[in-house]
Amino acid sequence: MQQESNLFSQRRGEFITMGTGTSVGIPIVGCDCNVCTSANPKNQRGRTSVYVGAPEGGFLIDTPPELRLQLLREHIPWVHAVLYTHSHADHIFGLDDVRISGYRLEKSIMLHCEEIVEEQIRRSFNYAFETPTYNTHHMSRPRLDFQTVTLEPFDLLGVRVQPIRLMHGTLPVLGYRINNIAFCTDVSEIPPESWQHLEGLDILVLDALRIKPHPTHFSLEQSLEVVEKVKPKRAYFTHISHSLEHEEINASLPDHVELAFDGLSLPLNGLPENS
Repeated sequence: MQQESNLFSQRRGEFITMGTGTSVGIPIVGCDCNVCTSANPKNQRGRTSVYVGAPEGGFLIDTPPELRLQLLREHIPWVHAVLYTHSHADHIFGLDDVRISGYRLEKSIMLHCEEIVEEQIRRSFNYAFETPTYNTHHMSRPRLDFQTVTLEPFDLLGVRVQPIRLMHGTLPVLGYRINNIAFCTDVSEIPPESWQHLEGLDILVLDALRIKPHPTHFSLEQSLEVVEKVKPKRAYFTHISHSLEHEEINASLPDHVELAFDGLSLPLNGLPENS
């Protein structure tokens, strides 16, 4: 439809870090530390997700609790699909905010995930997948369908998606490589067979929770070690806690490494050769 094309074209070709915070978000409720009380908007971090402005539509990786606010902030009118990394609350509990997309586009929004994640989403959002017995008006139930993701690459809305197996503590989760950008959140270990998918990257967006070690996330030092091994042109750290102040930490990082922030827009189709 013409209206859809005009609105969507505003963000085509962008890879946007919609949220960059840890599971409780930043500022944390009840915390008065210097990051949680900072006036710098780059220290205000919603739960982690990204938006991909692909050639044939827009899709999300994960649906955090702040999703509605993130979509409004970035002037994104709808999404055509969602990829999921795993089913923890901070990565799925904004799913209902894509309900309006299904009605506006007059078709189901495709949810791409592993089978275990589908099972958990179906339990958490049972009203979306069971036949309603009351309040059956046309907007009462989201239009959602599932597509199973394996470790095999697949095409989505005009881009090639390569799932990447990662470990989040003892929980297997997924990262995704899209063109020459890889998004790897909630990761504490990269299995040997997954490193090949991180070769030749323009951009790596990687979990870096805090300075101290953590059982289920990379620390800042561990993330820097991954960057040194993978050697992307640029790296951005995400899923950040309140122990990392944006300007202070950035000043200590290598020139090609930065903390991401909510609303950071990166080029989906690669960086210039001199980047």
